[in-house]
Amino acid sequence: MAVLFSKPHAMADVPLHYCPGCTHGIVHRLIAESIDDLGIEGRTIGIAPVGCSVFAYDYFNCDMVEAAHGRAPAVATGIKRVDPDHIVFTYQGDGDLASIGMAETVHAATRNENITIIFVNNAIYGMTGGQMAPTSLPGQVTQTSPYGRDVETVGYPIRVSELLASLDGPEYIERVAVNNVKNVKNAKKAVKKAFENQINNKGFSLIEVISSCPTNWGLTPQRALEWIDEKMIPYYPLGVYKDKSASKNGGIKS
Repeated sequence: MAVLFSKPHAMADVPLHYCPGCTHGIVHRLIAESIDDLGIEGRTIGIAPVGCSVFAYDYFNCDMVEAAHGRAPAVATGIKRVDPDHIVFTYQGDGDLASIGMAETVHAATRNENITIIFVNNAIYGMTGGQMAPTSLPGQVTQTSPYGRDVETVGYPIRVSELLASLDGPEYIERVAVNNVKNVKNAKKAVKKAFENQINNKGFSLIEVISSCPTNWGLTPQRALEWIDEKMIPYYPLGVYKDKSASKNGGIKS
């Protein structure tokens, strides 16, 4: 009998610690599927962040390294430069990448480091109890913005994909979501392409994944997926924000 669906080999056969309805598990699977598809498990090194996915090193069968909060792009840069034959990716949340790690992110991008970054944006600090993040939406209620994010006092959410796409350096920037089947399929294509770019020595690729946090949003898992469509995607539109190779071939403009 033909096997039509199974767990990717690159994903460890262990229970995940994430809350019910959290979409980190879906993103993990897309990474593992891409690693399997490209046959690179034996030469892939992942960088785990500080945040909800701090235990990511337990969930992938490739080599993993733990980075200090926000420093994953710097760690990835060092590993890739020392061992350029390996495929190096970081897995980071919005508090990790867009706050304490913004400097490392921007400078790795502008240098076009040949690494792959998977950036999970759920608009909140999840691990520490639901505080306002750099990507929390205007008016969004969090533990540290109980009356909603006030842009007059704390500023506006950071659109990371648009910011990085304005740089000359990066090869590929795309924003995807994982709240329905269509979006998950598109996200898989983007994640796989980000790894392919590195294999082909094209440089820096970042995939921003709009994700859910039912626990800290105070919503049911189903309602959280709907909230992505209603609130997140209008502020963070999906799409390719930079693709140098496509631009050279008359496709997507950067």
